[in-house]
Amino acid sequence: MSWGRQRSGSVVLALASALGALAFLYPFILPLVDQPVDERGRSVVVPLLFAALAAACLLVLLFELQGRALGPSRSRLVALLGVLVAFDAALRLIPSLLGASPIFLLIILAGYCYGAEFGFLMGSLTLLLSALITGGVGPWLPYQMLAAGWVGMTAGWLPRLRGRWELALLVAFGAGWGFLFGALMNLWFWPFAAPGLEQPIGLYWHPGMSLGETVRTYARFYLATSLAFDGTRALGNAVLVLFLGRPVIAVLDRYRERFTWQPWVPLDPPALQAPEHERPRSAG
Repeated sequence: MSWGRQRSGSVVLALASALGALAFLYPFILPLVDQPVDERGRSVVVPLLFAALAAACLLVLLFELQGRALGPSRSRLVALLGVLVAFDAALRLIPSLLGASPIFLLIILAGYCYGAEFGFLMGSLTLLLSALITGGVGPWLPYQMLAAGWVGMTAGWLPRLRGRWELALLVAFGAGWGFLFGALMNLWFWPFAAPGLEQPIGLYWHPGMSLGETVRTYARFYLATSLAFDGTRALGNAVLVLFLGRPVIAVLDRYRERFTWQPWVPLDPPALQAPEHERPRSAG
């Protein structure tokens, strides 16, 4: 039954990620089906994407809470998720330095220690709560939630290593996502950044571009507008993981080991535990 719930949660994440991938990448997909990008369609895409994300998070949480039948460790992990999300969202109040933000550290390490589903919830809910705290609610929010959720989810796919190799893997992972997060977030506005542009060469998408032109144009746009900014984020992620990764992982692992539930087996009465020749005989 536990395996069934885990599989259901994975299916929900796969469906939400597939929908999110379409929302991010449709400027590259539409040329394949010879359809233009319609600005009016965004008014439908954003709320649908947000609703799908909310439903996915609720379903995954439901599968986690159903694990209470297997013991209190599941409910404690859900409680831990709430604490980590609240703490990480508060870190959003710290001013970022050219894209570098401390919120990605806990998203990466929580996913790494507790798995892909936990990591996805950690990333998505952290961005949601931090947006509510800072007033950063807008059409970009579901895209931020998806991208941050993917950070935590993919961290849960990493193999558990030991020693210097573990730290090296996480540093490289954090740096890589520093660039990838920015590259993904550009896509939510890039097709509409220069409406009406008809020049075939430039930094912006325009109707009628082929797939190859779309890829080359976005590459120029990214290099010109985001590479340095995302490089700062990648450096910040790498530095934080390098100096804080091991102690945070130790705390998260210790929590999991301390509250891993073991079935309670009642002991036999003391009289029955004694050797047979020492057990008291019944009267009569």
